[in-house]
Amino acid sequence: MRILITNDDGISAPGLEVLETIAAEVAGADGEVWTVAPAFEQSGVGHCINYVKPSMISQMGERRFAIEGSPADCVLAGLGDLVKGEVDLVLSGVNRGNNAGENTMYSGTIGAAMEAALQGVKGIALSQFYGPGNVKLDNPFEAAATTGGDCVRRLLKEAPWGGETYKLFYNVNFPPVPAGKVRGMAAVAQGYRGDGRMGVHPQTAPSGRKYLWIQGSAQGEPTQPGTDVKANVEGWISVTPMRCDLTDRAALEGLRDVLDPYGD
Repeated sequence: MRILITNDDGISAPGLEVLETIAAEVAGADGEVWTVAPAFEQSGVGHCINYVKPSMISQMGERRFAIEGSPADCVLAGLGDLVKGEVDLVLSGVNRGNNAGENTMYSGTIGAAMEAALQGVKGIALSQFYGPGNVKLDNPFEAAATTGGDCVRRLLKEAPWGGETYKLFYNVNFPPVPAGKVRGMAAVAQGYRGDGRMGVHPQTAPSGRKYLWIQGSAQGEPTQPGTDVKANVEGWISVTPMRCDLTDRAALEGLRDVLDPYGD
């Protein structure tokens, strides 16, 4: 198996080291793991691509590259140029912090898995929820490091991956607990915290110029039962199947009732 890994925290992020170990475990002794990650942190860039400027590539070692671009750029570079041979799986992460609830829409980690799906390759985004139960551990990524390999193998073997148009990809969040307290894997929907909106914090520099810091909100507020954040704070690994199609099918049917018919 040939696996391409990336992240949005940057080539030097500790979560990428965790993912390298997970990927090597999944690929096996005869497999290959290729790392193509952003040269600098790219958190919050979503599915951004550097469409209007080129991305510089630096080779950091055997099968290891840094790209001055987004996570989606890294996937495109890996699949289109750097990786020698067909890629079987793209893994993105392990993100420092959760990509559940509203965070999903901002996440560069998700953006990389999304790009893999658009390219017809299986993609899984992996994120480690931070909270009181793990933030002070010697290794806050303990839950992901211990259970990540089995999680990926189960998804490859048991999960659906189809789609005639937009392919499925998966968003996985590991709970904010020590590895020994992980309760298992739960198939859940993307949740809605309600207070998970991004905001701005204005500041004035000594020069008199005004700056805005983008800031998030509290992360521990549970979402509804059967959704990601709720599962995570209760000790479960949340697994959410996703597609790049953002159409609301129920709303579409209602809209057809009030607008002129199309295609009849």
